[in-house]
Amino acid sequence: MTAITRFEDIEAWKISRQLTNSVYAHTNQTGFNRDFGLRDQIRRASVSVMSNIAEGFESRTDIQFINFLGIARASAGEVRSQLYIALDQKYITEEQFKETFESAQTCARHISNFIKYLEANPRPRRISDDSTDYEA
Repeated sequence: MTAITRFEDIEAWKISRQLTNSVYAHTNQTGFNRDFGLRDQIRRASVSVMSNIAEGFESRTDIQFINFLGIARASAGEVRSQLYIALDQKYITEEQFKETFESAQTCARHISNFIKYLEANPRPRRISDDSTDYEA
């Protein structure tokens, strides 16, 4: 396993970035772009996946990181739920639904596996900062 030194190295974050790009592409389509409530909510949920993975990685401990990963996984579930609404309202096609739903599901699976790894390999404390030379 390759060491992860930046949140951009995390596979779940990469997938969440693709998911967010798909969500933005779909919500820019005519019809979907006029449903401001759903459009904004599904965008916020997809961005939340990415953001919570990044924020958790930058946190001080693995306990905090796992907590943020749990929030990210929940947001991926929120995206999946909202995709059903978009499909039912005919804002997206069945193909767009399946592709984006699978991306959200894959992301959640990667997050779950990462949580399991962190729980099985606890480290008492970690910081993301490589440098310890600080000046006031």
